[in-house]
Amino acid sequence: MNNGMGILGIFDFRLGQVGFIAKFSFKTYHFQISDIFMQYEGVLRKMQTEIGSPIQYYMLFENDFLNLNQVLDKTLKIDFIKHQCLNCGNDRPIFRQGFCKSCFFEIPSAGDWIMRPELSTAHLGKADRDLDYEKKVQLQPHIVYLANSSNIKVGVTRKTQVPTRWIDQGAHEAIEIVEVPNRYLAGITEVALKDHIGDKTNWRKMLTNSVEDENLVEWRNKLKQYIPAEAAEYYIDSNQETHLEFPVLRYPDKVKSLNLDKTPNFKAKLKGIKGQYLIFDDNTVFNVRGSEGYVVAMSIL
Repeated sequence: MNNGMGILGIFDFRLGQVGFIAKFSFKTYHFQISDIFMQYEGVLRKMQTEIGSPIQYYMLFENDFLNLNQVLDKTLKIDFIKHQCLNCGNDRPIFRQGFCKSCFFEIPSAGDWIMRPELSTAHLGKADRDLDYEKKVQLQPHIVYLANSSNIKVGVTRKTQVPTRWIDQGAHEAIEIVEVPNRYLAGITEVALKDHIGDKTNWRKMLTNSVEDENLVEWRNKLKQYIPAEAAEYYIDSNQETHLEFPVLRYPDKVKSLNLDKTPNFKAKLKGIKGQYLIFDDNTVFNVRGSEGYVVAMSIL
């Protein structure tokens, strides 16, 4: 349009992953950046974390990474592109844990013992799907712990995954109960303790921060009597609680979950990160780990 001030041009520049919308007048040569954005594209995997006050969150892509703490209070746009199985790489519907259905029922990293450690058999030399893989994962130190994310729960993780596992669950405090040499012993200990305390997280309470502090040392001491005889010698009685601080500017009063299959294009202001969830200003929460295997374009506006 020519209004005496020259022709107004609008161009979309993209330099690598940096883009901006620029407006300028051909007559006066004025140049103005009106909207600067960064864009990332790739398959979603669980967010990586770094302990700190607060915890630092990173989203890793094939050739890049994004520090999500730096996106707080900025508008984040998420566009679903396609599926990509984390094992075979094909564009197939994701069944569970980022895998397509055929891979989920075939690969060793999705065996039943992953979710149910008491089913581990590598210590007996018995294979589930791949004995070499199962020995590598199962025959290493494991921790049975108490974590408080929405309520106190008991859980199992490899020792190398402390405190990552607690962060992923959105726990603001946690403590170890036993450290055992293999996954099977951790599993039977968890099963025994589940008769006396829960093993599930209420994700809605966790994300609205409707939680209360608990004395986990007292809880650990009360549960000691229920540890199976096979694991009793591995009881830990000298440690203290670990406290975790999440980068959340504002917790929602209630939550609604983003499903990329139903809502493939989404845009809102990021207000927090807790567990494996992004929290937005419109009360939407997005489970990144629950969306593994989805290829997305993410733009910071």
